[in-house]
Amino acid sequence: MKLFVRSMLYATLTMSALAILPSDARSAAPAHRFEVSGAGFLKDGAPHQVISAEMHYVRIPRAYWRDRLQKAKTMGLNTITTYAFWNVHEPRPGVYDFTGQNDLAAFIRAAQAEGLDVILRPGPYVCSEWELGGYPSWLLKDRNVLLRSTEPQYAAAVERWMARLGREVKPLLLKNGGPIVAIQLENEYGAFGDDKAYLEGLEATYRRAGLADGVLFTSNQASDLAKGSLPHLPSMVNFGSGGAEKSVAQLETFRPDGLRMVGEYWAGWFDKWGEEHHETDGRKEAEELRFMLQRGYSVSLYMFHGGTSFGWMNGADSHTGKDYHPDTTSYDYDAPLDEAGAPRYKYGLLASVIAEVTGKPAAPTPAASIAKTFPISPVKRSASLWRNLPEPVRADRPLTFEELDQNYGYVLYRVPLRPGQGGVLTLKGVHSYAQIYVDQKLVGVIDRRLDQETVTLPGRSRAATLDILVENTGRVNYSRAIRTEQAGLTGEVTLEGQPLNDWRMYRLPMDDLSKVRMSAEPCVGPCFYEVEMKVDQPADTYLDTRGLHKGQLWLGEHNLGRFWSIGPVHTLYTPAPWMRPGANRIVFFDLTGDAKERLTTVNAPVFGKVTNTREAQ
Repeated sequence: MKLFVRSMLYATLTMSALAILPSDARSAAPAHRFEVSGAGFLKDGAPHQVISAEMHYVRIPRAYWRDRLQKAKTMGLNTITTYAFWNVHEPRPGVYDFTGQNDLAAFIRAAQAEGLDVILRPGPYVCSEWELGGYPSWLLKDRNVLLRSTEPQYAAAVERWMARLGREVKPLLLKNGGPIVAIQLENEYGAFGDDKAYLEGLEATYRRAGLADGVLFTSNQASDLAKGSLPHLPSMVNFGSGGAEKSVAQLETFRPDGLRMVGEYWAGWFDKWGEEHHETDGRKEAEELRFMLQRGYSVSLYMFHGGTSFGWMNGADSHTGKDYHPDTTSYDYDAPLDEAGAPRYKYGLLASVIAEVTGKPAAPTPAASIAKTFPISPVKRSASLWRNLPEPVRADRPLTFEELDQNYGYVLYRVPLRPGQGGVLTLKGVHSYAQIYVDQKLVGVIDRRLDQETVTLPGRSRAATLDILVENTGRVNYSRAIRTEQAGLTGEVTLEGQPLNDWRMYRLPMDDLSKVRMSAEPCVGPCFYEVEMKVDQPADTYLDTRGLHKGQLWLGEHNLGRFWSIGPVHTLYTPAPWMRPGANRIVFFDLTGDAKERLTTVNAPVFGKVTNTREAQ
């Protein structure tokens, strides 16, 4: 067939059968096959239409994986698609974590146990409104490293990562008894570049890692199909609501004899800080799903369940590096399942379409679990950031997070000021939010969202201390800006045009709150605050952060994510499995905390202004 090498996967029976069969019997067992044949797929020789949707193991509490997968199966899906997130699995070079929440193999096995196939998207770039598009930030320590390129240092790091990932997932390929039927090469590369040597080199890396023993494909937005594909691999098309007819026509023009599959159909949208909350038209999405399936297309919805970008893991949009828009912690996405896993109205609409097209009866929509509210105490103890600083790192110039070997959180930059040193302070390349203090008094804010870089300092009759507290509010995950996404103070700092020297930098990753020295003394400014939530019986809830300003919040050891009074999201999803009966300790860090700090719970998310594209329901 033109333009394609037919891809086959062979596997023996099931994983449970493999466990009891001797090795000589396994080779004689019947093989499963999955392959591209013309415009569609064959599974064990029979025509097969993939009806998939996306959800991400790192965005869902592990205790809820099976619940979400069961709801996917009930909606009529036969496949689940997920990325592999490099930055959570290799937080430091050569240090790997595939445990607990990061146990990708366990998530894939859970999908198989629910009767679902899996499409794996290993990246290494994943976009996904995720911190640096899934890249570990330590790659940016050396500014000669070029992400998404053939640059040798980058290529070597990808080679090591893919080899390690292969050890996790090779046993789960279809040929080995697992559920993985297809693997995506890179991720919408055509929106970034058109270097075929890069794609070919990455394909070779996949093959050496054992990640290409089956259906290997690319996916791109319709206008980027030629740039982001390889002629011998199947090509899929990605688009959102309202784009179905035009986009599938473009795919069919690009590959007249090729596979008909939509790699991503965006059934919702994400939120950015300081902008509006998005809700999309589920009826239109159901109509377009019907159109695609009736046309014989395989489809993967993005997302089925968005979940939460817990901790520091939200990404940001930017096309130039200056037009910076960080994403919210909530990745609700207006998906068929909401952030807490409850079916939305569009769940039933999509399930009905799938049942209609496949001829299988629609199952009843699963009941939603009921979120509860719990009493939260006033602030019990607090701690000033100024009294909880670690030992500093000294240098003649400000160092980036990466140069300080810190991935996330905050860094405090401190430099002495001579008497009389007032005037315009210029900070080039603040990534991404800075509060500026003179002798611990706030004198200004620089917010990358607003393309700011100057603050006027008052003159002084005596020597003073300049502090610049910088938060990484999420590295860009899209566009070529990812190559220069070092965090912190990334450029020169001058006062009235003169560079400032003799810097002390305090690393504040906030990954061990046991070191914070709390007291009953009230605290104003950048402070940690401790409250207690009384739980009779653990149940999902939402922490209402409208009584806070800007910062980060932890439930016990779990970093729930960011809060920011500018919205549009004013709650943090708080899952029951991370609670315990009785008193639950909550700590939050607020950049501009005061005596009025107040945290409460609500039983539903609170959004600010909404961009609503729904038709009347």
